[in-house]
Amino acid sequence: MPLFALLIAVASLWPAAAWAATGIETVDLTGSWVGISALLLFAFAYVLVMAEEVLHLKKSKPVMVAAGVIWILIGLAYAGMGDTHTAETAIRANLLEFGELFLFLLAAMTFINTMDDRGVFDALRGWLVGRGLSLRALFWVTGGLAFVISPVADNLTTALLMGAVVMALGAGKPQFVALSCINIVVAANAGGAFSPFGDITTLMVWQAGRVTFAEFFALFVPSLVNWLVPAALMSFAIEAGKPNPIHAKAVLHDGAWTVVGLFIGTIALAVSFHNFLHMPPVIGMMTGLGVLKLYGYFMKRTAPKNRQVTINEPDDVFAEPLAIPHAHVHKDPFDVFKQLERTEWDTLMFFYGVILCVGGLGTIGYLALASQFMYGDLGATTANVLVGVLSAVVDNIPVMFAVLSMNPDMSHGQWLLVTLTAGVGGSMLSIGSAAGVALMGQARGVYTFMSHLKWTWAIALGYAASIGVHLLVNRHLF
Repeated sequence: MPLFALLIAVASLWPAAAWAATGIETVDLTGSWVGISALLLFAFAYVLVMAEEVLHLKKSKPVMVAAGVIWILIGLAYAGMGDTHTAETAIRANLLEFGELFLFLLAAMTFINTMDDRGVFDALRGWLVGRGLSLRALFWVTGGLAFVISPVADNLTTALLMGAVVMALGAGKPQFVALSCINIVVAANAGGAFSPFGDITTLMVWQAGRVTFAEFFALFVPSLVNWLVPAALMSFAIEAGKPNPIHAKAVLHDGAWTVVGLFIGTIALAVSFHNFLHMPPVIGMMTGLGVLKLYGYFMKRTAPKNRQVTINEPDDVFAEPLAIPHAHVHKDPFDVFKQLERTEWDTLMFFYGVILCVGGLGTIGYLALASQFMYGDLGATTANVLVGVLSAVVDNIPVMFAVLSMNPDMSHGQWLLVTLTAGVGGSMLSIGSAAGVALMGQARGVYTFMSHLKWTWAIALGYAASIGVHLLVNRHLF
C-alpha cells in the first residue's frame, strides 16, 4: 500500500503541533502505541476494502469498525492526559465534513435514481442501440458521451450506462467490449474531473472552497486531452465492421423531462447558494430534493386511480443488457422515497468510515507529517502528480480527503492540478476508480484487470499529457 508506506516512512520525521484542517491544537501521538495501532488498523481495514471482490465483504464494514476503534484510542489517549475536550471537538469537525457530503450525495443519488425510474437512461441507451453505428464509431460515441454526461451524472452512473450500450452491441466481440470499457472508464473519469458533480473528490474540493464552480472549467482542456490520447491509440485496435442490429424499445414515463429539468435547476440552486449566498451548496441540493418530493406528491394526486402502465423494458436499466423485457409490468405511481431506498448506502457508509479514519489519523499527527514530506520536501507539483499515481492503487477519496486535511499552502493552479490528478489518476488501473470496478462486474470475464493493464501505458501517456497541458494552459494560475 503506497499510501500507508508513505505515512510510515514519514512518521519518524518531526512532531506535528496542529492539524491544519481544523485548527485544533493536538498532541503528537505518531510515535505512541495509540498512533501506530491506529495506522496499522486503518491499513488492515483498507486491505479488506481492496479485497471486496474476493471476500464478498461490503467495503463499508471494515472502515466503519476501524473508524470507531481509532477514535476510541484517541479518546483514551486524551482522557489519560486529563483532556476531555480536544477529541470531541476534532471528531465533531469530521462529522460535519461527512454530514455535508452525505446530504449532498443523498440528494444527487435520489435525482439520478428518479431519472432512471422515469426511463431517461433507458431511452438514451435504446436510442444509441438503434443508430446502426460501426464498431469504431460506437467506440468514439460511447466514449464521447461518457465524457459529456459524467460531469452531471457522476462517473459511476455514466460508466454503467455506456457499458450497457457496449455490452448490448458487442455480443460475441470480446476485444471490442474490453477496449470500449477501458475507453469509457477513462472518459468518465476525465469528464468528472472538470465538474464538482462529476466525482466525489471534485465535490470535496468544491465544498471545501478550494476551487469555485466556474474555476473547474479551467480543467476542461487537460481533461479532454487525458481522454483523447489513450482513446486515439486504442481506436487503431478496434476491428472493422458493424455490430449485429438490435431494435430496442424504450418508454419515457410521466414526468421524465420534468425531473431532468428539476435536477438541472437543483444544480443551479446549489451553485447559487455557494457562489452568491456563501452558504454550503448542500442546502441548495436539499431544497431541490424537497421540490422533487413536492412534485412526486403532485404526480400522485393527479394520476388516475388504479392506472396500469404497460412497459416493454427490463426492470433495471443497469441489468443484463440483453435481458428479456417484461411485456406487462404494473408501474407504481411515482414515489420519491422508493428512489431514496435505492441509494448506494454501502458507498455512503464507506465515506463515513474513510472520513473518520483519515480524520483520526490527522488528529494523531500523521497527516501533518505526510504534508511536510510531500509538499515541503518533494514540492507541490511532484506531490500532486504522486497523488494521482496513488489514486490508481488506493481509492482517490481517502487520498483527496487527506490532502484537504493537510491543507498545504499551494497556489490556485496547484489546487486545480491535484483535483485533476486525483480525478483521472485512477484510470491507470481498473481497480483505481468506482467506474472501473463497476464495469469489471458488468462485463465480467471480458473487461478484466489484465485487459485494462495492457493499455495502462497509453492511459499513463494521457495522464502525463494532461498534466503538461494544465501546466501550460493554466500557467497564469501558478
